[in-house]
Amino acid sequence: MLSIAKIKRRLQHLVNAKKQVDPANAYNLWAAGYDSQPGNLMLALDEEIFADLLAAVPLTGALVADVGCGTGRHWKKFLNGNPKKIIGFDVSEKMLAMLQQKFPGSETHIIKNNQLPSLQDNSCQLLVSTLTIAHIENVAAALQEWARVLAPGGSMLITDYHPAALAKGAERSFTHDHKKVSIKNYVHPVDTIITLAGQLNLHTSRLTEKNIDDSMRHFYEKQNALAVFENWKGTPVIYGLHLKKADDTA
Repeated sequence: MLSIAKIKRRLQHLVNAKKQVDPANAYNLWAAGYDSQPGNLMLALDEEIFADLLAAVPLTGALVADVGCGTGRHWKKFLNGNPKKIIGFDVSEKMLAMLQQKFPGSETHIIKNNQLPSLQDNSCQLLVSTLTIAHIENVAAALQEWARVLAPGGSMLITDYHPAALAKGAERSFTHDHKKVSIKNYVHPVDTIITLAGQLNLHTSRLTEKNIDDSMRHFYEKQNALAVFENWKGTPVIYGLHLKKADDTA
């Protein structure tokens, strides 16, 4: 029987089998067209899952940290909840420049080595990271830093490509100058993330997963890709996770 470590190495080998571009360079190339993607299944599913998770989190007066904020896809949702402040972090300068065009004067920072030095310990009531965590190689270090800045009783919302989909060959890719660009991903099993989170006093409030099913068929029909749909039907494709930091006063 294969050990968990060997299984993870095999899964990672599958993900790295194709030449992939590091996220900072890839998203700099993608930034100008990122917000113009009609019919993008993953963005549609992320909108649905994240909105559902966010509905259970109080935002009024909250300091929100958005790690992997990109162009600020979810910022209108945050602003509708009347937070104290939103701070965005991303590896891509050009994605942050697009966010600044949409939300002038917003506070944003380039993130390096998974560190959030502009945030104090226990300072955020909400930390979110959507469609990002599989881009991070050292997920344990990232979660440790996220837990550091999250206030007791605060919430952490994570969404991303399901590791089962990445292991099967799913890609984050786009076309630039008539060439396909695939972005580097790492396979982090959901159970591993939950275990690491638990070690950091982050308890799982909710886990939601979505498989490819008939409700998504029309996305493939529009791209004349029904054969792909049939091949992927039943495969977990995205997950959402709500973690809560233990309240020291409880």
